[in-house]
Amino acid sequence: MMDEAKYNRLPHAGDFEKKQGAEVLYLAPRPLPTGVNAFSGQRMHKEINGVFLDFAPSAGGLEFAVRVSVGSIVNIFVLFFLSGLGLGFFEYFNSGEPVLGFLINFIIPNYYLWGFLVLLILMAGIPLTKTILEVINEPPVRFNRQRREVAYVPKKGQPPLIVPWEEVIACVTVGSVVTEYAVMPSASLMIGLRNSSSGAVAWLTIPTGHLSLAVSEWEALRVYMEEGPEAVPVTLLTDEEFQEGTVAYFHMCREVYREMHAWPVYAFGFLTIQFCSGWTLPCRLAQWVGNQPKAAFPDSIVEWSKPIPAEQHAQPSPELLQQSAEVREAFSQGLNLLEFYNIKFSQDKAAPDNELGQ
Repeated sequence: MMDEAKYNRLPHAGDFEKKQGAEVLYLAPRPLPTGVNAFSGQRMHKEINGVFLDFAPSAGGLEFAVRVSVGSIVNIFVLFFLSGLGLGFFEYFNSGEPVLGFLINFIIPNYYLWGFLVLLILMAGIPLTKTILEVINEPPVRFNRQRREVAYVPKKGQPPLIVPWEEVIACVTVGSVVTEYAVMPSASLMIGLRNSSSGAVAWLTIPTGHLSLAVSEWEALRVYMEEGPEAVPVTLLTDEEFQEGTVAYFHMCREVYREMHAWPVYAFGFLTIQFCSGWTLPCRLAQWVGNQPKAAFPDSIVEWSKPIPAEQHAQPSPELLQQSAEVREAFSQGLNLLEFYNIKFSQDKAAPDNELGQ
């Protein structure tokens, strides 16, 4: 949630802050047009029709978690293997003992090694299994455009949270992240659903490769709620193409790395590291998890998702309509969203001063 000492209120579109090395721009509440093309490149729109849209993050981030876990375990084993190999050569030159025999005796009956590896597998496997089960067992977030509400089921058996569409918090963040391939700029779309009774906010974080992609993901949701499913573009990428976390994406990164680096760097900087972290196994596991059917919604959300008569459809608030018209007018004059907010906030700040001067 936004720093209350800075704003003394909940965030709204146009707020900007820096925290923990990342820059944050809020796009909602009051979801105004962003001026970018609506686009979803990660197949997060699981189901879409004239009543509702189901939204769930792809399993691409799971691939990185699996790769880190596998890599940690393999690297510990390789470390012990190289240590045994080095000691084996030492014993060979010192006393003539066969290297292979010493290595086998060093690794196979080494209960400390196997105990440590089992502990490491449990430490990595239990949280990873929990994450996989959460991805499979949690229903997606459902956007109901006829009611102009958003439904979220925190956990199985818990009551669903229903938030008015215009009160949904959305922001994009920009920073840096360490991935399985390199340290690179990172952007994310964060969607916050606030419980008005408790004040708690449930956050849904969607990592993207670039700021424009994060904004485009949000714009795809916004145009669906404001204009309907016909305004949402068809996703251009499929499971077999170059989405982050897929096998095709892995091989694309491998080809790019090979073209940009010499063979020794490619061999030890990519092939060795990726082989020790599972090669394409993490990608296949992430794809399998992503293709599993999501958990069913509770009966109350199923009923809430049924079509309602046109005269009962919720309508945009006058404030949203007015501010959206102002944004579009600014776009027509060549301004972008940040320039619009800078002008608007400077005018809002000057208005109280002018009133005092009068």
